[in-house]
Amino acid sequence: MTEQSVLESTLEIFSQRGITKIFGNPGSNEIPFLAGLGSDIEFVLGLHEQVVLGLAEGYSRATGQAALVNLHAASGTGNAMGALTNARYGHVPIVVLAGQQVRRTVGQEVMLSNVDATLLPQPLVKYSHEPLAPEDVPRTLSQAIIQANTHPRGPVYVSVPLDDWATPALESDRLLGARTVTDFSGLDEAALRSLASELDGAKRLAIVVGPQVDAAAVVDASVFDAVVELAERLDAAVFIAPSPDRCSFPTTHPNFAGVLVPGIRSVQERLADSDAVLVLGSAVFRYHRWEPGPYLSEGGRVIQITQDHREAARAPYGSSYIADVGVVTGQLANAVADRGRRRGQPGSRVFPEPLRSEHGMTGSQILAVLNEQVTDAVAYVNETTTLDLDYLERIAIDRPGMYHFPASGGLGFGLPVAVGLALGAPEKTIVATVGDGSANYGISALYTAAEHQTRTIFVIVNNGGYGALAGFASRMGAEQVPGLTLREIDFVSLAEGYGVPASRVSSRDEFARAYAAALSAVGPVLIDARVT
Repeated sequence: MTEQSVLESTLEIFSQRGITKIFGNPGSNEIPFLAGLGSDIEFVLGLHEQVVLGLAEGYSRATGQAALVNLHAASGTGNAMGALTNARYGHVPIVVLAGQQVRRTVGQEVMLSNVDATLLPQPLVKYSHEPLAPEDVPRTLSQAIIQANTHPRGPVYVSVPLDDWATPALESDRLLGARTVTDFSGLDEAALRSLASELDGAKRLAIVVGPQVDAAAVVDASVFDAVVELAERLDAAVFIAPSPDRCSFPTTHPNFAGVLVPGIRSVQERLADSDAVLVLGSAVFRYHRWEPGPYLSEGGRVIQITQDHREAARAPYGSSYIADVGVVTGQLANAVADRGRRRGQPGSRVFPEPLRSEHGMTGSQILAVLNEQVTDAVAYVNETTTLDLDYLERIAIDRPGMYHFPASGGLGFGLPVAVGLALGAPEKTIVATVGDGSANYGISALYTAAEHQTRTIFVIVNNGGYGALAGFASRMGAEQVPGLTLREIDFVSLAEGYGVPASRVSSRDEFARAYAAALSAVGPVLIDARVT
């Protein structure tokens, strides 16, 4: 049998794990690895490491599987850290493979060495390692892929010295691709009966769904059906958990009660009429606004089901079950009693009329136009923080994987994640609404969109500044905060320079026409939408 190199052994593991793409921006430390990729794995180029991470996150969100990223040592890893926060809190499985200088020179801190490489990405990864010997590289990467995909899912980091790749591999590496790890993590019979009985006994039950439900439904669509059945059988109002990065319940359903505002007082007041709250697939809770007050109303009960033991441990109130959210949702839908009451036909919810202005187009009018053109082939990426609470109230989201928002609020998410989603689900059209301020963080993703001719529509919601920050400043009573307004940026010229056709609009009718044309286009399109 021909002796394999560490690189050849690693590529065989990637193939056995179904990894066919690698997202990266090349550097000198990575040349020996990249030169040996061959034709079995496609290299997807991003022009900045933060964009590279965003591309991979979008691809993973679309496919439900781990995405592979190649970064350049310490500097490249540092550039990607902002995007890594979104993947970490979004439970997105990403395997970061970072280059390292020649093994014997790292301790000298030569140029482009990554000293203490495993510490650099902490605490944003769930596993970080630099193998102590070249022969352990394939096993380490096999472990990294498995750990990224096991609950709680999330990014992992492996640093590999550039001279390791040519080292002869171990014969036992051939066993790595056949490894399986199976997690049966539903509730046992006693726990299921107890929880079902508690839910049945609630007089006014609320269900708060989080992103883990949608992530599970991307892999198994029956999870979405199960959460709908659970809500209907219990006659429960269903809320989207605060700071949502996915949508885990159809916004068209009559049981849909809206998105919880991410403040302690706001959540407490919204749930005050409920004597029991089931939190399904979410932290309790990811607050943002500082609104001091009691977490719960008098006598309120909160039951959390989460796949993340850290979310369960850090919650300041309630009872928690650590279990597979998809499995448990199906168990509960079959176990609870049907109360026999229905709030209307599925899909019957009426959306509010958009806000109007005498001075130009509003953001809610943009959402209204998007809602008029909803199809089974469209999915949305939102990085307009001024519209984050409105989005799910005004657009018909009724399928898994249809809505995406930065889980940690890290800007630079929208453009690259949209492109990554399009690469992972080429049958879909990805519509990304992105603020003019945040668009600048990931603008070079337009290059990758043009290069791959992805079906992406980029809508720059252009209000001439950081509108969300201005809102926060107003609520905090802060005046004259510097840096919140921007001079005019020509996004049309920027897009065309990257090879993406673009236009500028300033009224609802103009936007409706431009958006209709973009939906029928072949490749990527950008619309600079000026709003008041």
